[in-house]
Order: sequence, then C-alpha cells, then structure tokens
Amino acid sequence: MSQTAAYRVLARKYRPETFADLIGQEAMVRTLTNAFAAGRIAHAFLMTGIRGTGKTTTARIIAKGLNCVGPDGAGGPTVAPCGSCEPCRAIAEGRHVDVLEMDAASRTGVADIREIIDSVAYRAASARYKVYIIDEVHMLSTSAFNALLKTLEEPPPHVKFIFATTEVRKLPVTVLSRCQRYDLRRIEPEVMLAHLRRIVAAEGATIGDEALALIVRAAEGSVRDALSLLDQAIAHGEGAATAEDVRTMLGLADRGRVLDLFDLVMQGDARGALGELSGQYAAGADPLAVLRDLAEVTHWVSVIRITPAAADDPTLPAGVRGRGRDMAARLPMAALQRMWTLLLRAIEEVGAAPNAMMAAEMALIRLTHVADIPDPDDLLRRLRAIEGRETAGRPAPGGALPPGTGPRLAAVAGGATATNLAALPAAAAAPPAALPAAAVPVSAPAPAATAAFAAWPRFEDMLALLRQAREAALLYDVETFVRLVRYAPGLVEFAPAPRAPSDLAQRLAGRLAALTGLRWGVVVAAEGGAPTLAQAREAAARAHPLVQAVLAAFPAARLAEIRDLATAAEPAAADDDDAVPPPPEEADGWDPFETD
Repeated sequence: MSQTAAYRVLARKYRPETFADLIGQEAMVRTLTNAFAAGRIAHAFLMTGIRGTGKTTTARIIAKGLNCVGPDGAGGPTVAPCGSCEPCRAIAEGRHVDVLEMDAASRTGVADIREIIDSVAYRAASARYKVYIIDEVHMLSTSAFNALLKTLEEPPPHVKFIFATTEVRKLPVTVLSRCQRYDLRRIEPEVMLAHLRRIVAAEGATIGDEALALIVRAAEGSVRDALSLLDQAIAHGEGAATAEDVRTMLGLADRGRVLDLFDLVMQGDARGALGELSGQYAAGADPLAVLRDLAEVTHWVSVIRITPAAADDPTLPAGVRGRGRDMAARLPMAALQRMWTLLLRAIEEVGAAPNAMMAAEMALIRLTHVADIPDPDDLLRRLRAIEGRETAGRPAPGGALPPGTGPRLAAVAGGATATNLAALPAAAAAPPAALPAAAVPVSAPAPAATAAFAAWPRFEDMLALLRQAREAALLYDVETFVRLVRYAPGLVEFAPAPRAPSDLAQRLAGRLAALTGLRWGVVVAAEGGAPTLAQAREAAARAHPLVQAVLAAFPAARLAEIRDLATAAEPAAADDDDAVPPPPEEADGWDPFETD
C-alpha cells in the first residue's frame, strides 16, 4: 500500500526541472537565456499555448532561475537552476513563501487580486524576488484586471509576475501590453515520439512505435496528454502494450480499416461501407471516433494533393503513407472537399443523436450517395459527349450549340439537384422568331391596318418596342401570361394565362399608346390562344439534346432559368426600376411555365 500511495504519475515524474529539459520550445528558451545573460529580465511574463505544453512548468522554472543561489549560496539569476539549493527545492516542492501560485479559475474577483496588491509592497522574506504565478489568468473578472493594471505596469523591483493562459485572446489589451509574451508551441510528432521512447525506456516498459504513434496523434501536441495516455497504456498492458491495446483503450479503429472505409465511401459502396462500420463497431470503435477519423483522412489526403511531402508523417506506418499518396493521386479535390463538408455535418449530427451508431450509419449512406457525383466540369464534359453522340449525323433542334457555351450546373448536395440552364443555344432563348413556326403563331397584318402601324407588322416587333423602351416588368408579364389569339398592326387579342395580372390589357394598351403616340386595341379573349412565349422557350429548351441529357441524369432537376447569351452579356440596367420582379406566387412554389 505504501508503494501505491507513493506512486507519481508520469506527467509529474518527468516534469522538466530546467530549460534544458523542455522539449519543442527552443525559440522561447533561447530568448529567455539571452535575457538572463544580459540582465534584461522583464517584470511580467505571459505564457500562452494549448494545454499541456509547459506553461506553468516554465513559470516555475523561471521562478527557480530568478531565485537560485547555487550549491555554494553565492549564485545569481540563471537559466540553469541548480535544483539543490534551498530556494530551488522549496519552489519545486511548492512550499516557498515568496513564490505564490494562484488559480484564477477559482479565484476570479477583486478581493483575490487585492491580496496580491497589498502584499506587493513587502520585500521577499528569504528569496531574491517575490514571484506571483497566476494560472488561467484569462478567467479573472474585468474588475480584477483593472485593479491589477497599475501594479502590473510599475511593480517594485523585487516583484515579478508570471501569467499562464490557454485563451490569450480573452486578455485585455492593457494587460497584454504590460507583459513580455511567450507562445509555447505544440510539440511536433517527431519530437514527442522521441520523448516517449526515452520515458518508456526509463520505465522499463515495452511499447512499440506504432502504439506510441497512436498516443502521439491522440495527444495533439500536448506533452501532458501524451504522458497521461502513456501511463494508462502501460497500466492497460501491464508494462507491455501493443498498438491494438492502445486502439482498444482509446476507442479507435485500425488506421488501415479507416482507409478501407474511406475507399468504400468514395466508391459509393453503401453496403460495403455499412458492413465495415459494423465490423469496427463490434471491435470496440466509437462511431463518432470513426467519423472523426474519416475527416482526418479526408484532410490528410487533401493536403497531400497540394503538398506531397505531407505523406511523410513519421507517426504513420509506411503502408498507410503509400495508400495516402495513391488516394491523393486518383481522388479529385472537388470530391474531397464535398466529403469534408458533409463529414463535418455528420459529426455534429452523430454527437447530438440519441443513438450514435444509427446516426453514423445514416451519415455513411448519405456520404456514399454523393461521393461519386462528378464535379461540374466533369459533368459538362460527359454531357457534351452525350450530345455529340446523339446529334451525330443530324442537326440539333433549334440550331447547333455555339462554341464555348453549355449549361452551368449548380451545386449538388444532400440529394437535392438544381440545374441552371443559363447558357442555352440561341434557339432556346432567342425571340420567338427563332422558334418553330407552330410555337407562337404570327398573324398577317389585317387589311385595315394603317400605314401608321407599319413599323410593327409582327407581334415580335411589338415586343422589341417594349424591350427597347426598357419596360421590363410589362415585358415579363406579356411573355409569361399572354396566350396570343390574334395579332395585327395596332391590334392585340390574347387569352390570359392562369394567375395573369387583372390589369395586364389596360397596362399594355396604355404603354403602347404612350410609346407610339397611336391608339392600340388590346382585346381579352375568353379562351384559346397559343402557348405563352415562356412556355414556348421552355419547350425549345427541353427539346435540346444537352438539356435532355441533364434531365435524364437528374430526374428531380427543373429548369430554373433560361437566358439569351447575347442578352446576358449586355450590361445590367442602372435603374433599379428596370429589374424584372419575380412573381409573388413563386414563393409558394408556383411554376411560371405551368400549363392548364
């Protein structure tokens, strides 16, 4: 029982005692060494960094270095405290009366800071400097910071402040400007791996490099986390832990199996992916950890595509590195980015779901269904190839596809598909004259037409008049709701389409009269009429082989917009009043191209 009570965890047993013992913080050590050697020691230090990188440990080493007197009692401030003099031993054991440590997470108020301020005026009892170490200093209240500011800026010569925090952004700028800041870096995997090997050897344990690599990755650059996991692994395996033991301990899946699952997802094999997930779950893997591993692999492969040297990760086996290079070579970046986005959403869903396994399975099904969707450029190439095969030896309806044009496809995600046919051939978006003759009937001028109306012999000429006058709203209504029954110069007879504005005929007659100075007859018929221009354009668009290929590939797609390339290239009107307002019914899912 006495041996058990005296046991010290590895994180405390191997805590650095001097700057030479710190690993991965060479820049900070060099700066402090030069400052001590030149006698330029700041009155306030700020140590920042993630958990477990040595902030509080560094603060204690600085406190020892400031107060060390050496074995002979005649030494001065040093970056290499002897560890044997009374101040060094007392500080290391946490019992020195002149080195006060305060946890700001539990003592956040003005009263706690006032104790420090009141004691600052008194000289150190037995040490060279009175040192105040405040851990998690960002937790202090605003009032506490304000109370400390004056003392922090001009402390007595015998006082030093050392702050430590993981949230430096939460500190007031007034505090930051009064401190000498040191950022402690995450420990690199190679450095951490070598450090763990030394400790394993010192402990007489047997843990392979693959098991240590798993611990290093789980620690994410934190030495304390790594030593705590190493302590747990040694206890788990009774002094000898394998990689499989560490995976079981951490709830991780085998890295090779994670890559297998990633491959199955990217191939769109939903059945295989679900089977692999079930196997990993049966082996003890946490579903959320599996999805996080998939996200890590996605990130890793994406980085390898950009920086091939990223594959040379010393914490990964050679076989895994080779598979990473192969995946980076054959997987498109668009698919990897889509995978990353959906995995982030899946991780959030699984974390909040009452049953993590069911949520993970549903996430995998969704991932496999969208993983093999081609990116827009690839899809455009496929559709053009289809069009080339279908139109070989015969002219395409409505004219050939102009060079450099084609459909611009919107993003496809979550099973929802939307296709924006914004660049159809001229026949699909041109004025009705370019459409088949049956699409919009054009009546011959009536014999009674006078010479005054000779400038607008056709319905299309009247539309051109509205277009030139920039009557955008009226033009939209005419093209969408007018089913032309008869047209003669000076006379328009139409049957209104469903949901047509009740004042359309009156507005059309009024604007034509204002634009031409002539009185036009606009007659509303009860029934009949040709399809509207909008319906005719949609019919022409749907008849195009390229559009048909898109709709065949994505049955749920709909025609969202049809534009004339020439019109789309024109500069937008400066007048906001010229914009075509969308019909209010469209918010309710109304389709302007619907027919009776």
